[in-house]
Amino acid sequence: MSSLNLTAGWSSAGIALGVGYLLGSIPFGLIFSFIFGAGDVRKIGSGSIGATNVLRTGKYAAAGLTLLWDALKGAIAVLTMRHWYGPDAALFAGLGAFLGHLFPVWLGFKGGKGIAVSLGILLALYWPVGLLAFASWGAVLAVFRISSLSALVTAIVTPIYMALFHRPHEAVLAVLLAMLVFIAHRDNVRRLLRGEEPRVGQSKPA
Repeated sequence: MSSLNLTAGWSSAGIALGVGYLLGSIPFGLIFSFIFGAGDVRKIGSGSIGATNVLRTGKYAAAGLTLLWDALKGAIAVLTMRHWYGPDAALFAGLGAFLGHLFPVWLGFKGGKGIAVSLGILLALYWPVGLLAFASWGAVLAVFRISSLSALVTAIVTPIYMALFHRPHEAVLAVLLAMLVFIAHRDNVRRLLRGEEPRVGQSKPA
């Protein structure tokens, strides 16, 4: 009986991971850029399909909608899988959504950098930490006006928030997401260390 439960558990985890990936891989940044006449957002700035790069097109509505829907796809993945399979599956769905956003199969595994989708995931998993993460991101952005720096700082402090709220499983997921955030931002880290990272509203260096 225990082996049947274990099989069912891994089965639901796999389904949650797959569903999360498919939802996360929807390229809203690319979709809204085309809808609002900005063309292929992958051909400007960092080449990312995230809201920050969409903002570089000057299409503020497209950037705002990208931010919203990237967050929603992460939240929907978590909430849907939690409803059908329980809290453990929700964690796998969150990881899947994040991986889907970073490495969408439809775009040659080149997607966004995961900040909006991670906020949606965190809000759905445990909203107090989601709000703290959003506040941290906003505070660092307001002070330094460097989007990548705010993302990296938020990635570091989020597992700490989860641990302080005694959410060990969510803290482990937050550590995994933080590692992926740093991988996605590796070029930004190099520019930050050289003092060359552009601020919000400033053109990205060639």
